[in-house]
Amino acid sequence: MRTVLRSLAELSMTAGLVLAMFVGYLAWGTGQYTHREQGDLHSELERRWNATQTRRLAAAGPQRVGGGASAAAAPAAGEAYALIRVPKFGPSYRYAVVEGVGTADLRRGPGHYPGTAEPGQVGNMAIAGHRTTYGGPFERNGELARGDEILIDTAATTFVYRVTRRIVVRPSRTDVTAPVPGKPGRRPRKAMLTLTTCHPKFSAAYRLVVFAELAGRRARTAAA
Repeated sequence: MRTVLRSLAELSMTAGLVLAMFVGYLAWGTGQYTHREQGDLHSELERRWNATQTRRLAAAGPQRVGGGASAAAAPAAGEAYALIRVPKFGPSYRYAVVEGVGTADLRRGPGHYPGTAEPGQVGNMAIAGHRTTYGGPFERNGELARGDEILIDTAATTFVYRVTRRIVVRPSRTDVTAPVPGKPGRRPRKAMLTLTTCHPKFSAAYRLVVFAELAGRRARTAAA
């Protein structure tokens, strides 16, 4: 009996150690991966935005009559799309948003739901993000309250959204990303932003959804 109990105790300790290592990997290992990917995405955005600014200046030059700079090509799945900042979370909170919400996309950072509105556009711009693993970009979304700002940076413009409400829904509630959240088929009249993530932490049983509406826009500064 003592031998059996000793063996069970050793197995329990081993299992606990393996579990601790696994949790550590989820919290740290995946976060390191996302951190590296974010560095690449930020560099990618800067290159693209600088090229956009160069085209804009060239289009305004005296040798060019009429017309404007050509629109930048839409990013492919997994490529840098925009920046998201939340002043409430501090100045270091800056995530590059990728195009797409597939598994590989969301490992790189928050992802823009394809087919939803563009930044500042009438409709619903929807973004998904991990809450705990892969850097947990939306870990603190449960702290967002009515009136809090969410900033979306593009090449030349910072769009300012203000939180209107926060709800928890089943994963099947895909209508939260509709042009008018919760009302599929209705024509939108406002520019809105929706952030989705898992709920509660370390579970995918529900979705935490934060809604916001466009409150203004301003020229993007180099520091953004």
